Amino acid sequence: MSGMPALKLSDHAVDFIDEAFINGLLAGKRPDKARVREIIAKSLAKEALSVRETAALILADTPELNEEIFETARQLKKNVYGNRIVLFAPLYIGNKCINNCSYCAFKRSNTLAIRRTLNQDEIRQQVEALENKGHKRLILVFGEHRAYDAEFIAKSVRTVYETRVGHGEIRRVNINAAPLDHEGYATVKAAGIGTYQIFHETYHHETYARFHPADTRKGNYIYRLDGLSRAFEAGCDDVGLGVLFGLYDWKFEVMSLVTHALHLQDRYNVGPHTISFPRLRPAAGVDLNEKYLVSDDDFKRIIAILRLAVPYTGLILTARENAQVRRECMSFGVSQIDAGSRIELGGYTEAGDAQVMEREQFQLGDVRSLDEVMRELMTDGYVPSFCTSCYRVGRTGEHFMEFSIPGFIKEFCTPNALLTLEEYLADYASPETREVGERLIVEELVKLPEGDIKDMVVKRLDEIRAGGKRDLYF
Repeated sequence: MSGMPALKLSDHAVDFIDEAFINGLLAGKRPDKARVREIIAKSLAKEALSVRETAALILADTPELNEEIFETARQLKKNVYGNRIVLFAPLYIGNKCINNCSYCAFKRSNTLAIRRTLNQDEIRQQVEALENKGHKRLILVFGEHRAYDAEFIAKSVRTVYETRVGHGEIRRVNINAAPLDHEGYATVKAAGIGTYQIFHETYHHETYARFHPADTRKGNYIYRLDGLSRAFEAGCDDVGLGVLFGLYDWKFEVMSLVTHALHLQDRYNVGPHTISFPRLRPAAGVDLNEKYLVSDDDFKRIIAILRLAVPYTGLILTARENAQVRRECMSFGVSQIDAGSRIELGGYTEAGDAQVMEREQFQLGDVRSLDEVMRELMTDGYVPSFCTSCYRVGRTGEHFMEFSIPGFIKEFCTPNALLTLEEYLADYASPETREVGERLIVEELVKLPEGDIKDMVVKRLDEIRAGGKRDLYF
């Protein structure tokens, strides 16, 4: 890449996406029912699947086997995560970009895009607006540009954590940004970030090259593929994977995501904390005339198969999807969603009800308020959670797996979810949402086993309601 600086890879950088192997598995025969059920049983035992086993689930495309996969995904979600759904919001910090990805409104050649970078005062204003709605968890999103180096990202993170309004505070900041070098990851880690998320977009080499010109930083396939390996080596033990479904065949991309997850597990003894699976959406200056756009039915299969393949990895369903699709897909294994999202630069204070396409990366499908989404979740029997306790007491990376694999994590997660829900109901909820939420909390308390933990939950709920205490957690 002429004019681009030398890019330092991790100590063991390797291109682990073997296309011939993946394509060979996908060209295989449909597995018989016995084989599929054997794989399903392995998933229910909370064991990660191999790439070969994942391929078998993809090839098992009969209505009967699909329904068994969907039902297993629902059961596995309950077994690992209970009925909790973690909520967060995206906060776009800057959309300058040196890349020219043809599917993205932030591409450097897009003259329709309104370029902007929030300064620290503007970041504070956005955070205050988010806190006044009840948010506790954010993901900061940055274009790839020299202005958004590790120091700038770290400074933005510190600003978010320092901004507080009333009972409002952001307790966890995740990052969606370009891959960094080892020193850069160490810098942002020191600022207290949670998960560092990198989308590979597409793992198919030829397609990747077609969408990402060679004269851009992102055009370096191996540097991006190696990005999360460098993060681990620099001390970031929570990382997130993702692809943009619609650029290439979804079956290949699912196989590659699982390959990447297993590579991290094998190399660093811990897999990705989250996997995201957004679909292509309309965007200003972008032509979506692609033959690989994913149908709703295939989208549901993607979620269910990923749930079975990576039982302990959080699955993120974003507001790219419309409200109905999100509601239908929630039970297949989703553990995190965003809500009340605006992705225009400055959108939480400046945007009206209508989206402004020239100021956002893509068009959102679900622009309902956080309160509306919370109420629907609880009506459907889910417990919305803003919990961040694991990250603040060190239950991350390998330590998280030590707690979660035996199932002990449920002793922390459900109580903590109820406490953060009560905070929201007390401070931010509409009367209608508060009524639904208090009824749900009563129902959930009945399900908790009698003992010290339940007694402490009841005590702390009362301390939040009547005593004005906040940020109580196990």
